[in-house]
Amino acid sequence: MEYLIDKLAQEFNIQPKQVQDTVELIDAGNTIPFIARYRKEVTGNLSDVLLRDLDARLTYLRKLQKRKEEIAGSIEEQGKLTPELAAAIDKAATLQEAEDLYLPYKQKKKTRASVAKEKGLEPLANKIYLQLDTEADLAEDAKNYINPEKGVETAEDALQGAMDIIAETISDNADYRKKIRRMVTEKGAVKSTVTKAFAEEKTEFENYYDYGEPVKKIANHRVLALNRGEKRKVLAVKIIDPAEEIRTYLKKSILRDKASGYLVSAIEDSYKRLIFPSIEREIRTELKEKAEESAIKMFALNLKKLLLQPPFKDKTTMGFDPAFRTGCKIAVLDPMGKLLDTATVYPTEPKNEVAKSEKILLGLIEKYKVDIISIGNGTASRESEQFVAEMLKKTDRPVQYIVVNEAGASVYSASELGAEEYPDINVSLRGAISIAGRLQDPLSDLVKIDPKHIGVGQYQHDVNQKELEKVLDDTVEDAVNNVGVNINRASVSLLKHVAGVNKTIAKNIIDYREQNGKFGSRKEIKKVKGLGAKAFEQCAGFLRIDDGDNILDNTGVHPESYKAVQNLLKSMGLTTADLEADKLAETVTRLNALDVKATAAMLEIGEPTLRDIIKELKKPGRDPRDSAPKPHLKSDVLSIEDLKPDMELVGTVRNVIDFGAFVDIGVHQDGLVHISQISDRYISHPTDVLSVGDVVTVKVLSVDVERKRIGLSMLV
Repeated sequence: MEYLIDKLAQEFNIQPKQVQDTVELIDAGNTIPFIARYRKEVTGNLSDVLLRDLDARLTYLRKLQKRKEEIAGSIEEQGKLTPELAAAIDKAATLQEAEDLYLPYKQKKKTRASVAKEKGLEPLANKIYLQLDTEADLAEDAKNYINPEKGVETAEDALQGAMDIIAETISDNADYRKKIRRMVTEKGAVKSTVTKAFAEEKTEFENYYDYGEPVKKIANHRVLALNRGEKRKVLAVKIIDPAEEIRTYLKKSILRDKASGYLVSAIEDSYKRLIFPSIEREIRTELKEKAEESAIKMFALNLKKLLLQPPFKDKTTMGFDPAFRTGCKIAVLDPMGKLLDTATVYPTEPKNEVAKSEKILLGLIEKYKVDIISIGNGTASRESEQFVAEMLKKTDRPVQYIVVNEAGASVYSASELGAEEYPDINVSLRGAISIAGRLQDPLSDLVKIDPKHIGVGQYQHDVNQKELEKVLDDTVEDAVNNVGVNINRASVSLLKHVAGVNKTIAKNIIDYREQNGKFGSRKEIKKVKGLGAKAFEQCAGFLRIDDGDNILDNTGVHPESYKAVQNLLKSMGLTTADLEADKLAETVTRLNALDVKATAAMLEIGEPTLRDIIKELKKPGRDPRDSAPKPHLKSDVLSIEDLKPDMELVGTVRNVIDFGAFVDIGVHQDGLVHISQISDRYISHPTDVLSVGDVVTVKVLSVDVERKRIGLSMLV
């Protein structure tokens, strides 16, 4: 354990005690959001991001330690574990290094070498490898191993079997493999060519029909693109190795003055047949895993930014799900997200019932005092947007509209959850409800959808799905707990992501609410079936009650700190009544003047905890998302045909990827800002500058109407 603590401390550049205390918290069943928010004194104020990374690395190192113990135990059972080998296994820093050391002792399936050993050819192989006899002597000695009963008909058969044994011995040498792997990584290249079946066709992989790039330089997104092309049998992908240099290295390492041609042949065979194919698979797997890890992290970062976009609160919202033949589906939600009305209109092809559709929608706008229209960006979005822009000229209400990413809305519509929430609403109309909901409160609506379907990733269907699911679940959990959840209004979908709450407990919370009415205090949460003391500790600070008896229940202050808050307010001559809106300004002024260090000592709590308490007392009930810039609302419309080079526009970042960002500029097709056009200074990745939801000014560089491609620049 001490080794793990020291290694993690070194890798994350933090103190061993921080690691030790954090690991103890994790092992005790505490969630990452709880540790990050309410145990800052223990961890030394480590962020949730670092805690997630530390937890993942801890899991890997424990897995590595367990595997090293298994390997050492297996070799010891064979009676072959030397002190030197035991030390090498203990020193192995990766699973790959440990497996390399285990290779010579691992039980293998039938190989050419194992067959040769069964024929009794190992002594001959040892003679060749030791290089003590001349080639002529070896050829003569090989005759002694002829045994037709074992399938050794000639001396040549015996020599070939001996060389097979040597080839496998060389291949199993951990030092050779480590060196060769490094040489291929440093000097090899990834090469792709088009397969015969697609040689005359244009595909999305056309840029890779004859492509090469050094292994050590290839970008992660290109690795994933090549792998996808290979999976679809469009591309053939391989590693080009520095073969001659590697053969020279092996010969120099193995051969001595009396080396025979048999040993040289065995070295050649070992590299070509055994070592390189294995190293190639390992390197490609390593490239794939690295690329997948990068893609998953990128997806998670985009998802978190999307989930934390500011809500349009207190706005009656009309969801508009565009379509052609089947009609546009409409849903109106009140400011609290309650469904008020639905409709289906046909303002687009083939019916073109523009006047009739206008009458219906203008009627809904006036009846329900609609403030914003949320339009999905799918099929017929461009035509629907044009219709809405013209329609809004005919009402005196100051209604604006915004085009939102509708990814996942159709999945939600047909889901079990969608049917459960709106059992009496047609499947097709549920999509419009989702489109309106994700504008009113992105977090509450998007948690209902499998993150993979939200559409802010890159190659999300090509990566390790189990790992993707875990990281995205962690991301949703962090986002939900960062904002907090109103326990009297939240759905099961939202509640199940609160720290310490699972789906069963979330359903029990809803059941309790339905049977007993609203929760009046956080203490009452303890009455929920299945929610024990540990779960309450984890979740209480993240659950909010906005109209309860205690104003602290509507803050991020944990109940365990309520006594400290009362003592703080008492020392200032205040009460919780002074946190109400009409007195808050004066209270904030006094809180700002506090000597944090002295006050923390007086209250016998840590400074980080006191700082968080003060922060919460200064804004009880305030949503942390409110301070973020809201998406760009529109009242006009453009088409891709309207775009001209050098035109300047305001847009919203929809997706950030390794090589740039896609920006919605209001023409249905998002434009691409390549990484080279994001900043006039060097940036290593688009995320250095951009996040999903950012509102940016861009200049049009190029427009390809036929291929629906728009090139943009932020260098305006």
